[in-house]
Amino acid sequence: MRIVIGEDSTLFREGLASLLTIAGHDVVGRAADAPSLVDVVTAERPDLAVIDIRMPPDLTDDGARAARTLRVAHPELGIVLLSQHIETRHSVELVASGRFGYLLKDRVLDVDDFIEALTRVASGGSALDPEVVSRLLAAAHRDDPIGRLTAREREVLSLMAEGRTNVGIARRLWLQPRTVEAHIGSIMNKLGLPSDDDENHRRVLAVLTYLNS
Repeated sequence: MRIVIGEDSTLFREGLASLLTIAGHDVVGRAADAPSLVDVVTAERPDLAVIDIRMPPDLTDDGARAARTLRVAHPELGIVLLSQHIETRHSVELVASGRFGYLLKDRVLDVDDFIEALTRVASGGSALDPEVVSRLLAAAHRDDPIGRLTAREREVLSLMAEGRTNVGIARRLWLQPRTVEAHIGSIMNKLGLPSDDDENHRRVLAVLTYLNS
């Protein structure tokens, strides 16, 4: 996997590059600010860009805004945003586009899980940090569609948002795959998602529904 890293902290950037190289991936570019990141990705055309949300020149959400620019220019690019704190402002639009992940920086310490998340995103899937998912679910109000779901259905939906398959959800919750399928069917019905739509598209719509809540 060919990867570009956008991170202004030299220590974190080089540490991440070393970790990815040891894991067998090719770090083809590094950028310390958002404009340079866009230039490097355009020049190198990597499979994946790992981007810090807060980057120069403004040190606000420059990385996230660069990610949106890259998504338009390179729809096939896998994008993983990293953040020290939960900031969901740009997540909804990027989740809808697919090939997207949003992880807190301390997740890098769990190397195997982190590498798995990057691989999933580069392969066309998604990877949302469990803490981001929990924060969004906790913020849901009674009038929101998410309020119609049972506690177990919200658990299933949160794992769907992390990008896990039905089998992965079943393993995490100690359920049979058929039980997970039944829960997902109920979730789709309660959220009013059309049954004649593509299954992957319905899953994205379900995730977007609770992100918007």
